[in-house]
Amino acid sequence: MFTTLLTLGIVVIALIASAFKVLAEYERGVILTLGRYTAMKGPGLIIVIPVLQRMLKVDLRTVVMDVPPQDVISRDNVSVSVNAVVYFRVMEPSKAMLQVENYYEAISQLAQTTLRSVLGQHELDEMLTERDKLNEDVQKILDEASEPWGVKVANVEIKHVDLNDSMIRAMARQAEAERSRRAKVIHATGEQEAAEKLSQAAEQLSSQPQALQLRYMQTLIDVAGDKNSTIVFPLPMDLITPFLENAKNKARTEAKNDE
Repeated sequence: MFTTLLTLGIVVIALIASAFKVLAEYERGVILTLGRYTAMKGPGLIIVIPVLQRMLKVDLRTVVMDVPPQDVISRDNVSVSVNAVVYFRVMEPSKAMLQVENYYEAISQLAQTTLRSVLGQHELDEMLTERDKLNEDVQKILDEASEPWGVKVANVEIKHVDLNDSMIRAMARQAEAERSRRAKVIHATGEQEAAEKLSQAAEQLSSQPQALQLRYMQTLIDVAGDKNSTIVFPLPMDLITPFLENAKNKARTEAKNDE
């Protein structure tokens, strides 16, 4: 008799002890009474009636989920491998436990299919240059789909867009050709601007002969400043033309005098 009472007392004490649960600040407990949802409790010390009630613990912290690499064919028929990371948290624990069997697995599968669907509608250049827009599109779709589960998708970030070796070489050749084209355009633009400036300078110098003489003298000063022992410089025809005309006039005068 004493042994029976002792055993019964131990069982009662164990049941009473098991009724007390402690939930952390970031945890909530979804209480099911006889299989039906009755309340949500926590954080802190809560009481769960043994046998009659069952508690489903839910973590309310932000979850960082890595989306495994997905093979995607872009709109311009380029095969790429893309992976991403999804940030989400449970906003309504009751829905997260009652509306979906495993909300983490559901978000993971939904993220994979959405990533393939969204990226497949864009070209490769858009995947590489417009990641912010693609992140927003994927995040919006995930957030709307997971709302009935009481889950809020806060952010989606595409981490890597991996290309095969042949595509990388093709893109390198394309980038090299683009750089060569830009270099030629810049060089041609510089030649055009230089020609325009030289034309304007020639027009100004031709309108003022004194300016040409001054420029010529300045050039001689610049050359002489290099401490050269020999200076070779062109002689403008404008300087010797008066001497040539004087010589011609003198020759004509002498010819007339001889006659």
